[in-house]
Amino acid sequence: MSTRSIFMITAVAALSAFGCDSGHTVITDEAAYLKSIEVWQQTRLERLKGENGWLNLAGLYWLEEGENSFGSEPSNEIVFPEKAGAFCGSLTLEQGEVRLNASEDAGIICLDSMVSRMVLNDDQSGNTTYLQQGDLVWYIIRRGDKYGIRLRDLKHPRIGELEQIPTYPVSTDYVVEATLLPFDEPKTLVVATPVEGFTESYQCPGTLHFRLNRKKLVLYPFTSGNGYFLVIADKTTGVETYGAGRFMVSTPDSAGRIILDFNKAYNPPCAFSPFATCPRPPRENFLNVAIEAGEKSVHLF
Repeated sequence: MSTRSIFMITAVAALSAFGCDSGHTVITDEAAYLKSIEVWQQTRLERLKGENGWLNLAGLYWLEEGENSFGSEPSNEIVFPEKAGAFCGSLTLEQGEVRLNASEDAGIICLDSMVSRMVLNDDQSGNTTYLQQGDLVWYIIRRGDKYGIRLRDLKHPRIGELEQIPTYPVSTDYVVEATLLPFDEPKTLVVATPVEGFTESYQCPGTLHFRLNRKKLVLYPFTSGNGYFLVIADKTTGVETYGAGRFMVSTPDSAGRIILDFNKAYNPPCAFSPFATCPRPPRENFLNVAIEAGEKSVHLF
């Protein structure tokens, strides 16, 4: 018998045993757990409000091949907010390379130095070029064969508008252990995004099987480092929770257990800004139950 066959028999046996254990308890110290969720929620809010958070996104401008003038004056191909200069210069997209040609009075800074001409590395390059003009920070993003400017306003009013993220009451019933049944080979799942014509591909190692409120459920996780990234939808989606689903992460604990904590189901960046690009839930991850845990919808725009 092959090693894989032995592993599969073991996994199925574990899954069967787990599936029958409707009283399975993951959380042993409820007080400590509730405190950890409180800290997690506070940290998440602080990150959203931070310099690299999603609340300060102020624009997403897709570049056309060739020269693209930019600035706050409406006659530019790319119109920045009024905080920018009227005519800041141009960005030239040519065969996947983006070149900046800034006006003398644009006041564009990179690494504390004023710049006028340079090649800009996009966010997929591993060495992204960040530019700043006063309160505005921007850089080039690449999505498929599309290149665009992601603009941040470090003093965006949206930062102060969000005082807390609405959530369901924390319940330890929504913390469950899952069993991974691996595929013979990881599958590639292609998911939609808000960007027209652009999809994202993820590696799915197998299926996660678990029991929630006495129902046997299955999710398709994406491989992420040593753990899993999940994009899910359920019966609360578009009603009490964000209409394009929610995200979750799970990293096996020290005992190798895969814990799904739905109290940490969180809104994707698109819920906080119209200028974010987020993967949508694959159809396999539409759960036919109401997951009344984790973050609810926010209404900022």
